[in-house]
Amino acid sequence: MRIALAQINTTVADFSGNLALIRDVAARARAAGAELAVFPEQTLGGYPALDLWEDPDFLKAGERALQDLARKTGQMGLIVGCVARNPRSVGKPIWNAAALLHRGKVAALRGKCLLPTYDVFDERRYFEPATANAPIRFRGLRIGLSICEDSWYQTPGQPRLLYLEDPVMRQIRSGVDVLINVSASPFERDKTALRERMLRRHARRAGRPFLYCNQVGGNDDLIFDGNSLVFDGDGRVVARGRPFREDMIVVDTEKLPAAAAPYRLGDVAEVEAALVLGIHDYLRKCGQAKAFVGLSGGIDSAVVAALAVKALGPGAVTGVTMPSPYSCATSVEDAQTLARNLGIRLLQLPITELYETYLRALGRPFGEGEIGAAEQNIQARIRGNLLMALANKEGGLLLSTGNKSELSVGYCTLYGDMCGGLAVIADVPKATVYELARWINREHPVIPQSSIDKAPSAELKPGQKDQDDLPPYETLDAILAAYVEKRQARSRIARRGHSPKLVRDVLERIDRNEYKRRQAAPSLKISPKAFGVGRRMPIARGSGLDF
Repeated sequence: MRIALAQINTTVADFSGNLALIRDVAARARAAGAELAVFPEQTLGGYPALDLWEDPDFLKAGERALQDLARKTGQMGLIVGCVARNPRSVGKPIWNAAALLHRGKVAALRGKCLLPTYDVFDERRYFEPATANAPIRFRGLRIGLSICEDSWYQTPGQPRLLYLEDPVMRQIRSGVDVLINVSASPFERDKTALRERMLRRHARRAGRPFLYCNQVGGNDDLIFDGNSLVFDGDGRVVARGRPFREDMIVVDTEKLPAAAAPYRLGDVAEVEAALVLGIHDYLRKCGQAKAFVGLSGGIDSAVVAALAVKALGPGAVTGVTMPSPYSCATSVEDAQTLARNLGIRLLQLPITELYETYLRALGRPFGEGEIGAAEQNIQARIRGNLLMALANKEGGLLLSTGNKSELSVGYCTLYGDMCGGLAVIADVPKATVYELARWINREHPVIPQSSIDKAPSAELKPGQKDQDDLPPYETLDAILAAYVEKRQARSRIARRGHSPKLVRDVLERIDRNEYKRRQAAPSLKISPKAFGVGRRMPIARGSGLDF
């Protein structure tokens, strides 16, 4: 059978737009001779729809869209992800489902058996798990149809099973000619190879072709990478969907091609592609066309501006430099050079006079003396106010520029540099920011070399350097990854070459600054554990740091 895998970019709750996209791609699949076109998980309503899955109007619109799509199907079948009613009278009222549409009707319906509840997923909140998933007969083939997590019963390399059941193995034992998995699997660093290993194992166990169709595009903080795959019965990849863009693969399950050439991106290239797609889709799907970036002359804002230009084009990005009494002349020059290199508009709004007005208005409580955190925060908040005003006036979105290392320990100002509608690199450690800068500059200089070379500084008091308040970033990033992403015990982190006092201080700062992160803009997720909905921590808590 000739089968088309259509990795498409859908928008949550845009049923008319999603239907138009499905029909357009289905027509191209039909023209390519496909007898079956396969679309990702939750194609019709978009993934994840979150509490919209509890909205009766959303559910009714989904049912109408499914029936409308079914009525217009002919000889070519369609498999689409959708919401379906739970046929049982107990449990949650709906399934996360996939439907086979053929000759004007819903020919078969299958529900997702394994519902993830870890990290960003909370599907048990909304859906009832299906208890069985028998193969579907279509054009003489027995198709084992599964949905995303159904194939993740065990993570490769991990001895502990995630679930007691293996829906794919159950289908294999039932007798299938081909396995198809429709998915909405978000991007994470190092996940692409892991996912491929897992799916290869299913294909080898079955000795049958395994077709994997994954969603592509950004929806809020999640970025879906596509990378759809076709395996033969020996577990060889014979076809690949392109990463981070819409694509369609057409294969004949009776005459699969030879092994496909790998074209997986490198780690930093994947991170860049993910962030660019995340920026583009966040603004597009939120109805925004312009972005504003505060340019300090430092590496973080430079990288964010470069990514924004790649996502939106130079005409849609405005940089704003806001020198204070403590800004180095070279910082303004670096911002100007960056703007020229990117071809973006640059506004210069000095804040010295505003800062002095604030200090006069505050009077005695601030008085004379050393510039402390309160005075530094005033400068950051003035800048945030100006940036938000510009974005407001011109109908654009402010992109905040703080990285994960800073956000982890609260080295950021609420209502200051944390202002914005999207935190582009809030899941990117400082070391990776430098890697991105070098990658962006790989062909010709975009980010000024001095922005890369100079010691990081907030420039909020004379001679300030980040390392006055923080451990070296390579040390901070190692502790952060161990604690937040790998969930390692405090004592184990200390045994990895870090002093117990340093570990205690860093972890205490991470825990103490949860209140700031709770008020941050949505951040694009690229790591196994990002700050946001996938990491739920109490704000009011004891330290619990004795070890």
